[in-house]
Amino acid sequence: MQEAHRQAYAAIKAARPELPVGITLTTQDIQSAGAPSLVADYERRLYGDWIDVARDHADFFGVQCYTRLVFDEKGMVPPPKDAEKTLSGYEFYPQALANTIRWAHRTIGKPIYVTESGVAVADDARRIAFIDAALDGVRACLDEGIAVHSYIYWSLLDNFEWTSGYAVPFGLAAVDRDTFVRAPRPSAHHFGAIARANRINGS
Repeated sequence: MQEAHRQAYAAIKAARPELPVGITLTTQDIQSAGAPSLVADYERRLYGDWIDVARDHADFFGVQCYTRLVFDEKGMVPPPKDAEKTLSGYEFYPQALANTIRWAHRTIGKPIYVTESGVAVADDARRIAFIDAALDGVRACLDEGIAVHSYIYWSLLDNFEWTSGYAVPFGLAAVDRDTFVRAPRPSAHHFGAIARANRINGS
C-alpha cells in the first residue's frame, strides 16, 4: 500500500504538479500516564512507516480523531472510572482533536485536514458539546499558527458502523430504518449555524 501510494503520488504529480495529494490516517490522541510508558511503542505499531510516507510523499495530512488512548509502562490504561463514555465505549474526550493536530504538525509538518471527528451519543446535547469543544481546539491550533484547512464531522447520517451496526448513532441526522426518513437533529442545525457564520476561521 505504501509503494502504491508513492507511485500514485508520482503519477499524479507528473500529470498535474499543482494538484495536492495527501494521506489520511486514524490518529487518536496517544498520551502517556507517566515515564516510562509504551507511547512510542504504540505509535510505531499504529502508524509504522506511514509517517515517513506522509513526510516524503504527501502535500497534506488528514487527521481522523475521536478520543484519547493512555499508556503506562505496562500497556493501555482504562479511562478514569468517572469518565463519560460514548456509545462506542470509549472516553468522551473532544480535547483529543487539538492534541492530535499538534502531534501531526510537530511530527509530519504538513498542512492538516480534519477528515473525521465525531461522537456516538444518545443525548444530542452531548454531540453539540463535543462539536463545540472540538472546534474550540481547532481554533486554538489556528491561533498557534498551525495550518488546519478543514473540519469534517462524522457523520451526516446515522450509519452502519463496523461491528456495532446501527447501535452507535454518530449522525447529525437520525435515520428511521423502516421508512428511511432522515430527521436532522438539533446538532445538525447547530453545526450548520457555525458553518454559515464561518466561526472556525475567525471571519
